[in-house]
Amino acid sequence: MNAARRGGLQVWAWLSIAAALVTIALKTWAWHVSGSVGLLSDALESLVNLAGAIMTLWMLTIAARPADAKHAYGHSKAEYFASGFEGALILLAALGIGWAAIQRFLHPAPLMAVNAGLLASGFAALINFLVARVLLREGKKHHAIALEADARHLLTDVWTSVGVIAGVAAAAFSGGLWLDPLLALLVALHILWAGGRLLYRSVAGLMDSALPREEQARIEAILKTWRGQGIEFHALLTREAASRVFISLHVLTPGAWSVQKGHDLAERIEADIRRAIPRAHVITHLEPIEDPASQEDLTLDRSTP
Repeated sequence: MNAARRGGLQVWAWLSIAAALVTIALKTWAWHVSGSVGLLSDALESLVNLAGAIMTLWMLTIAARPADAKHAYGHSKAEYFASGFEGALILLAALGIGWAAIQRFLHPAPLMAVNAGLLASGFAALINFLVARVLLREGKKHHAIALEADARHLLTDVWTSVGVIAGVAAAAFSGGLWLDPLLALLVALHILWAGGRLLYRSVAGLMDSALPREEQARIEAILKTWRGQGIEFHALLTREAASRVFISLHVLTPGAWSVQKGHDLAERIEADIRRAIPRAHVITHLEPIEDPASQEDLTLDRSTP
């Protein structure tokens, strides 16, 4: 995807920001009228949603910039900072929720206006669910990890809200006030797990992780076809940088071939790989198959798991 089209993804980050502002207002009001620490935990997570959405917008703006002299491979990795930042915020929110829950365990308080609070929280959860589905669709479509991270966080928020609503309702109608802070602690543990996953994926991306096994299998299937025609390969390297994929390999051909014939073959191989993985940037290096020196870099081969 070119930089101009990549910049069009920013509209979805604005949608996430708008949804976060609306749900913060709804959930804060729900906590205010009910006094539920469970609903407070839900409102705090929406603050994290807002911060994450703003970071996503910022990083998508940077990622949309074209390659330049200092960044020859583009700026797509900026998206990993957005998902990592959001993961860190989730962890901080979880600690805050846990602290509030412990305080409520120590100092129980009655719940008020529960029906109105739960209704507002339920409406906020519906908004988050609809927005998350849109962001997840666009994130997968354009391989935008920042949008995917934001979408998955929103979906986590949805299920958190569902659990909070059920728990607060149970506490209010059963009289078991301990259910409210217990539920808040469970919410904290749940979003700790979600934040950890986001951080792990962000770090993996920044560490230049190889392509998933499925996409590597597609590349191997293409190379197998050419091997049947007497062409050999080694030093296959792959890495993923958010929306971009980089693939390099050495192509071993008969030394008697002309430069033009070898070049034409390399172009066909690169085209085959790009058809299998449309977002790939493919680099090939030609070597004579008979020359022993061509085998000296065999240790660069990372194509096998």
